[in-house]
Amino acid sequence: MTRTHGPTAWLRGALTAPTTSTRLQAALAAGTDPTGEQVDVLVERCAVEPDFFVRDMLTWALVRHDPAAVAARLQTELTSDVAQARAQALHTLSKIRHPGTWPAITRALLRDRDDEVARAAWRAAVALAPDDAHAALAEVLATQLGRGGHEVQRSLSRALVALDDAAADVVARATSDPDPGVSAHAVATAQLAQDPDAGFDAALAEARRAVALRAAPTVEDRSGADR
Repeated sequence: MTRTHGPTAWLRGALTAPTTSTRLQAALAAGTDPTGEQVDVLVERCAVEPDFFVRDMLTWALVRHDPAAVAARLQTELTSDVAQARAQALHTLSKIRHPGTWPAITRALLRDRDDEVARAAWRAAVALAPDDAHAALAEVLATQLGRGGHEVQRSLSRALVALDDAAADVVARATSDPDPGVSAHAVATAQLAQDPDAGFDAALAEARRAVALRAAPTVEDRSGADR
């Protein structure tokens, strides 16, 4: 790609090109030869880039820049009205793991109305939280048990399992939740923690069967109802 303008203007233009391959090459170039003035352009593009692979390359390029500068810039995106901006900033922060970033992962982000933002926040929180914050983090994550579809629930279970012993008690309590969706998700998470090789799909299916059987009327209940 020929650069006919200054480096920042060239990058901005290349990242808005209609062809995915051009945008991918531009992000690759920015990471290969990182300079401070590129950071704003890369972060801005993260908020609107439609292609997953280009977004992944943008994150790679940002990781190649000064971590303190990038982390500070990304934190301004966490309050954006654009869900993709929040999600991609969280994803990139989890890759950079810059010290001191943890306080930016707020409860609001962990409970974000957008599933993709919440999933990114869960992953970032697990990556960034210091050991002494794990128990409190597990309490917040447990409030999201039963949320969303299969992929959302799998992401939350993985985050809770990654917290290990810090999440064990809160997950155990949730297995008795009166909401069957919450309790099944908690049971599946507990099973996944005990046997990670079993996989989430099998654990959730078994948990749902167990919760359904637990809620079913007993033989005595049915016979009493017939009288």
